[in-house]
Amino acid sequence: MIGFTKTYTDFNGVEKTETFHFNLTKAELAKLALGPAGGLEAMLQEIINTSDTARIMELVETIILDAYGKKTPDGRFIKKDKDGHKLSDDFAQSAAFDEFFMELMFNPDKLVDFINGCVPAELSSEAGMQRASEQAKARIAAINS
Repeated sequence: MIGFTKTYTDFNGVEKTETFHFNLTKAELAKLALGPAGGLEAMLQEIINTSDTARIMELVETIILDAYGKKTPDGRFIKKDKDGHKLSDDFAQSAAFDEFFMELMFNPDKLVDFINGCVPAELSSEAGMQRASEQAKARIAAINS
C-alpha cells in the first residue's frame, strides 16, 4: 500500500490537503493477470512497447483507479462504499485525481514508485516487476522529453 498527501484546489476554489491511498492485493493482481488486460506486468509492457501517448495515459489511469481505496480504522482497505459503488468513481471526478494523474504522467520516477508501492512488497521486489517498471519509466521519460 502506498499513500500520497496532495494539496490541491477543488472545483469550488478551496485549497485542500488530503492523503490518498492505493493498494493492489495479490488476489486483485491474480484477477488482473487472468483478465483481458493480462495483468499489471502486461500493462507495463504495453507502456514500454507503445509510443501512443493516449494509450499510455489510459493504462496509467486504469492502474490508479484500480488501486484507489480508503484505509479504515480497523485495518481494512475498502474500494467500495456500503452501497457497492466504487470509491474510485468519485476520486476520478476530483481535482485531486487530475493533479495526481498529471504528476505521475510527467514524473516517471514517481510513477514507478507509485506502481511499486501499490503491489505487495514481495511482488514489487521481484526482478521482472522491477525491470518492467524501470523500462516503463524510461518510455514515459522519452515521450515527455
